[in-house]
Amino acid sequence: MNTDSLPLVSVISLGGTIASIPSKHRGALPTLNAKELVEAIPNIDKIAHIEVTAFKQVPSSELTIEDIVQLVQEVDKKVNQGAVGVVITQGTDTLEETSFVSDLIRTLGSPLVFTGAMRNPTLMGADGSANLLAAIQVAMSPACWELGTLVVLNDDIHAARFVHKTHTSNPATFVSFPGGPLGFLTEGRVRIFSQSIPQAPLPIGQGPIPKVGLLKIGIGGDDDLLALISELNYQGLVVESFGGGHVPMAMVEALTNLAISMPVVLSSRTGRGEILRSTYGFPGSEEDLLDRGLISSGWLDGLKSRILLSILLWGGAKQDEICNYFDNFGSR
Repeated sequence: MNTDSLPLVSVISLGGTIASIPSKHRGALPTLNAKELVEAIPNIDKIAHIEVTAFKQVPSSELTIEDIVQLVQEVDKKVNQGAVGVVITQGTDTLEETSFVSDLIRTLGSPLVFTGAMRNPTLMGADGSANLLAAIQVAMSPACWELGTLVVLNDDIHAARFVHKTHTSNPATFVSFPGGPLGFLTEGRVRIFSQSIPQAPLPIGQGPIPKVGLLKIGIGGDDDLLALISELNYQGLVVESFGGGHVPMAMVEALTNLAISMPVVLSSRTGRGEILRSTYGFPGSEEDLLDRGLISSGWLDGLKSRILLSILLWGGAKQDEICNYFDNFGSR
């Protein structure tokens, strides 16, 4: 085989379970770097030229939106230097959020693929090497251009905007809804059967990213926590409501007042389905709350709504622009 003709793929590591091995005195810690992760894949040198970069070495719970903005800049640098695609390895805890950040702001159409592992390399059935190989194969596939940021685990190919982690430990934890996976791999072959609607990248702002809260509503909820939002200098709030967009009546007045001073996005704690608009009319219903100035998240869940609202505010978007963006996001 003429290896000179093989494509160049850049692998950038951030840490996480895929890079974790047991320490002497505690549980597994993210210790392995990108070079060590790639070297664990048999015959990878016959598939692609791999360039490795250790960008971070942390659990994914430590990653921030600012980190991913810097990461996207590094990704585009690698592409401009000749990589046909880029793979990011990280922990799975925040993978659905970090990949979504990159999907919102990235301008280049070359494949950017996030992957990770649910079982560290020392456990039976460790999935990291298989996931990394699959991600590299997706990153070098011409079929994966202009699909937005992708997430590849368990041989499934997900769009970042649809993917969700649904289990604490099962390797099949990642699923996509409402759109479903874009495709999958079989024997290393990439199969794409659908694609998400392209979105224009959002502008990157200057200065610190605005603080946006995320509040999940439970039975018997009151307005005590809401009273702290303004005091703590939050600039936006996402409320994960009951069902199709409902909250206890005791919270309505506080939410109304908050919506006057900042964008308040109404999402559902169910994680699936779209916020209703005109089915129920009782105080605290979706119709009542939207009439009071809250913004519908549409089909986005609370986690992704918080990411989107943060980036929109950072870029200087006003209330009506935020409403329009949520209304039209990812659909025709």
